[in-house]
Amino acid sequence: MSTQTPTPRSPVRRRTVRLAAAAATGLAAAAAAVGAGELVAAFTGPETAPVYAVGSATIDLTPTPLKEYAVRTFGTNDKPALLAGIHLTMALLAVLAGLLAHRRPTLGAAVFVLFGGIGVWAALSRPGATPADAAPALAAGLVGAAAMLVLARLLRRATTPRAVGTAATEVPTAGPAATTLPAGTPGAAGGDRVGPPAGRAGGEVPAVDRAGGEVPAAGRAGGEVAPQAGAEAAGTGRDRPAGGTSRRTVLLATGGALAFGAVAGFGGRALSDRRYDIGAARASVRIPPAADPLPPLPAALHPAVPGLSAFTTPNADFYRVDTALTLPRIDPGHWSLRIRGMVDHPLLLTFDDLLRLPLEELDHTLSCVSNEVGGPYVGTTRWLGASLPALLRRAGVRPGADQLVGRSQDGMTIGTPLESVLDGRPALLAVAMDGEALPVAHGFPCRSVVPGFYGYTSATKWLVDLDVTTFAAYDPYWVRRGWDRRGEVRTASRIEVPAPFARVPAGDVTLAGTAWATHRGIAAVEVRIDAGPWQPAQLAADGGPDLWRQWTHTWTGATPGPHRIEVRATDASGAVQTEQRTAPFPAGATGWHSTVVTVT
Repeated sequence: MSTQTPTPRSPVRRRTVRLAAAAATGLAAAAAAVGAGELVAAFTGPETAPVYAVGSATIDLTPTPLKEYAVRTFGTNDKPALLAGIHLTMALLAVLAGLLAHRRPTLGAAVFVLFGGIGVWAALSRPGATPADAAPALAAGLVGAAAMLVLARLLRRATTPRAVGTAATEVPTAGPAATTLPAGTPGAAGGDRVGPPAGRAGGEVPAVDRAGGEVPAAGRAGGEVAPQAGAEAAGTGRDRPAGGTSRRTVLLATGGALAFGAVAGFGGRALSDRRYDIGAARASVRIPPAADPLPPLPAALHPAVPGLSAFTTPNADFYRVDTALTLPRIDPGHWSLRIRGMVDHPLLLTFDDLLRLPLEELDHTLSCVSNEVGGPYVGTTRWLGASLPALLRRAGVRPGADQLVGRSQDGMTIGTPLESVLDGRPALLAVAMDGEALPVAHGFPCRSVVPGFYGYTSATKWLVDLDVTTFAAYDPYWVRRGWDRRGEVRTASRIEVPAPFARVPAGDVTLAGTAWATHRGIAAVEVRIDAGPWQPAQLAADGGPDLWRQWTHTWTGATPGPHRIEVRATDASGAVQTEQRTAPFPAGATGWHSTVVTVT
């Protein structure tokens, strides 16, 4: 019986396997780094985790056109898309680090040191950052570099070939031919040639070890000899790893790094969520009723048309557009608001102080400047909060001040024209929306609401500071990025029924939609079909200038085929919505909304 010697791997295949293993070690080191960062961030705050710190810095550094593209493309999923991009970039850098480390381990470790350094810079660049905020990124860089060094060196030892020495021993070959025996073997000193011993089938010659013992030969009947001890299955001995490190050791170490990253990452995030959970604190808040409650909104505000937006937007459906990758989690028991700057009497209010003030209700439609024509970033709700103008008057605004800057817990700054806050409109420091404490995503425990302006100049979420200043002295976050300083809401209207590209039956077709011109109000809405004459739509009841207004129209005699429907609104000042299309940047989108349907 004979044993077939396995074919050695080709050089190309061996190289491919080594490179794949090197890439895997880089990914494992990256997992360990991210996990370590998340674990440390459980004690310094979720926003200090390296991925989130770098993501927040990326948002700040991203050019405005690219931000607008992200909002248009991904909508409210722009933040998950950014985080996915950051993780993908990290994975590519980790692979690069692994490949570099396979040749020079210190180069691969340097990639992780660089990653940690960027994380430290990003964490310390946030407004209000403390030295402790850099700890997660520092831990991530050090753990990643150490893991890369260890894994790279193990892999090199496991894949670096070393010839197996056979200096004093030659294994005799099978068969009847003469065989040279190792030195020291009887009959070998004088070069005697040994023939087949008697009684051995096939004329085998037993191999003799250094101690003089017989080494059994495999397959005696066939005359084959077993592979030399220590050689690999290939039978060459050239793939034996230097230093004795096995591939199993490398696999275990790589798997261990991945496991550590997963356990530390998910465990750190869970611990962070538990330590910074304010769900119970929010649930325990008891919001007092308004001092002078508003009556319920009449049903006549909302036409009963299937597919038309609800007049009041549920909190769960209210749009969210902001720069916060992680939601600020503020315990109302530790929250305070400063009103300072150009005032005679700076104020410091706790949450309890705010709730003890007379609270007011405000029905208001809030919209985002990033909204495209006909877009979804607009919603209506009933807000409840303290009067912002009353607090400013209590503080005593000094002459010359013309801007009110709100600062968020996460460092966002929002600038509002001060004369608009004090001109009699019902601006609020809101603590509730739609009958409940503010959701965390919408600013809990306190945010500002000033009718007539887009959110980027009126609605500071997670508000902790109000600074009375001037436009000349300070440019808020979005103004520094080129957006209009005032941010007044443009007149807008949209078609909601039928849906775009819908197929509707011939005959009479119901059209419906919504229009808004916050703090001016809507006086008229018109529609037209296939660029024909404008026809007046029927307006629902008017809830006031700070609310949107819904409309309906019956399209009579709709004929089969594709048709284009357009809409425009006129605000209460008599200004007709312009046809000219402009992008949201820098002052809000303009143009008529249109949709195409097919009549069957």
